[in-house]
Amino acid sequence: MTPSASGLTPALEEATLLPKPALSPSADAFRRLRRNPIAILSGGYILVLIFIALFAPHLTPYDFAFQDTARYTNPPSIPDAKHLLGTDETARDLLSRILYGARVSLGVASVVIFVEVLIGVTLGLIAGYRGGRTDALLMRFTDVMFAFPDLLLAILLTAILRSGGQAVNPAVSIGTLFLALGIVGWPSMARLVRGQALALRQKEFVEAARAIGVKERTILLRHLLPNLSSPIIVQATQDAAAVILAEATLSYLGLGVQQPIPSWGRMVLDGQSYMQSKPFLLIVPGLALAFTVMAFNFFGDALRDALDPRLRQ
Repeated sequence: MTPSASGLTPALEEATLLPKPALSPSADAFRRLRRNPIAILSGGYILVLIFIALFAPHLTPYDFAFQDTARYTNPPSIPDAKHLLGTDETARDLLSRILYGARVSLGVASVVIFVEVLIGVTLGLIAGYRGGRTDALLMRFTDVMFAFPDLLLAILLTAILRSGGQAVNPAVSIGTLFLALGIVGWPSMARLVRGQALALRQKEFVEAARAIGVKERTILLRHLLPNLSSPIIVQATQDAAAVILAEATLSYLGLGVQQPIPSWGRMVLDGQSYMQSKPFLLIVPGLALAFTVMAFNFFGDALRDALDPRLRQ
């Protein structure tokens, strides 16, 4: 077998011209995420934040409720070697409370997103697949939820759920946040899933499954739901930023997490009184909240672009 003008045998030359094997959707999405510097930065920040939230007791120099009143008789104090970010108005270490605040924010976001996905995906799948009266009834109920501003509805639900003198209990304050924000957040997920399910129910694979007698539950869980994973993941990631901001807002208004449990929103509120003399009490939790919300928003946008099948190469 004689080599060609390029110096390669015909077999090797043909092999070099063969197209590369196509990447799977997940591999292609991961490849595009790695090439996006914004995704790398925001994703890395989120991973660090998750690590801090999981191992906060081992990373913080003090417990979040410890008051160093023996050393600091006139709190708040400025940063020093013992307290790198200073202490707050009750002589509690600010760095420890910032790190524990990450655990509170991510914990609330995780539970609320789980509730939102559970309710929204279930109702959206049923409405989109069945259509007709079921779709009309569920969507009218969703429209009623959309008629109220999210934050206003969350404030109203929080006030109702915490009636009866239980507002001073920190455990109750976090539990009411889970319920209020979860109830407020599911309509957007339901509408998204419903629209996708309406488009997929006419596809050949769904028609074939229905023709051979596959049960509705199996069609929803094995045929429709896997094809909806990408938009659900993107929506959940972007909603996490909204949940973290809503939790901070409610805590800032005195309706969220109660003392001594740290919340970035409550820390911003407490730091306002010292804005002129000790601005770090306001700036540090404010920056932590801003960077976290931006990271989830940027990573959600990057995920949306990476998982978009129209952009696959």
